[in-house]
Amino acid sequence: MHSPALSVLLPCFNCAETLPRALDSLLRQSFHDFEILALDDGSTDGTADVLAAYALRDSRIRPVRLPRSGLVEALNIGLQLAAGVNFARMDADDESLPDRLELQMGYLDANPALGLVGGQVRFGGDPRSSRGYSLFVDWQNAQRTPEEIRRNRFVECPLAHPSFLFPRWVVERFGGYRQGAFPEDYELVLRLADKGVPMGKVAEPVLIWNDPPNRLSRLDASRYSQEAFFALKAEYLAGWLERNNPFHPEVVVHGSGRLARRRLAFLEAKGIRVAAYVDIDPRKIGRHIHGREVIGPQELPEAGRCFCLSYVAKRGGRESVEALLRSKGYLPERDYMLVA
Repeated sequence: MHSPALSVLLPCFNCAETLPRALDSLLRQSFHDFEILALDDGSTDGTADVLAAYALRDSRIRPVRLPRSGLVEALNIGLQLAAGVNFARMDADDESLPDRLELQMGYLDANPALGLVGGQVRFGGDPRSSRGYSLFVDWQNAQRTPEEIRRNRFVECPLAHPSFLFPRWVVERFGGYRQGAFPEDYELVLRLADKGVPMGKVAEPVLIWNDPPNRLSRLDASRYSQEAFFALKAEYLAGWLERNNPFHPEVVVHGSGRLARRRLAFLEAKGIRVAAYVDIDPRKIGRHIHGREVIGPQELPEAGRCFCLSYVAKRGGRESVEALLRSKGYLPERDYMLVA
């Protein structure tokens, strides 16, 4: 029996309205050697009927009817049932561009050491009413090389989940999706990076990433809240610092505002200690926060004498901090890490 080169995991829940567009976008692919595991997670609308009709049209579509158990469980069942040598992700409210699978499979073939391949995505929402999400997509698209993805993984998730494509060996070696009070896609990225697995991204757009009001990241407050993201990042960052920070457990933190300290609290709970804060606000310089002095950028120690974390939240601030650190000879991952 032929094993397809690729299994596309397509979770479906009450998506009868958007599902045809998603399926059509996959059936129009220039790459043909794939199956679609349509994982119907207990839908109560016409989703099952849509899948049945499409399965009659194209044998590559495999509807899988599941009791309602949530996205993570559906994805892991899909990984178990998939016949493909590789796996790709797709959401039922998004659209894959015609060359998506061909581009990503070609990129993976040319870079077989990669454990995960993403791609550029087009924002499918209103950039004015969803400005924050639109800016996030722009930032994500700017993280292209394996080095950029690795160095910026503690800022935000550097790859769009519905654009994921990864080989079977990744799941066999490191497991599938984990269930918990955290975003499952970001946890997978951080876990793979923690294990030294390189990740890359196709330079061309591969997906239209829509932003409907019922998107799961809007509805599931426990797994997609800011606190859930901060806690998840802190877990993996603390482990990375223990292995890589020569001054462990002390760090110098750029940014001393309330938001930065709220984010930092998750890391402090893991045993990381702040040696000093760096801030550009002259009103704060010279003061102490919980016994730690706030210093100005000019007082920053020479490279090699501390390890810095940037928690600056203001737009453009992260880039300014990195420019300052590089001007003083600091190198990413050796002397500092960008965080958010």
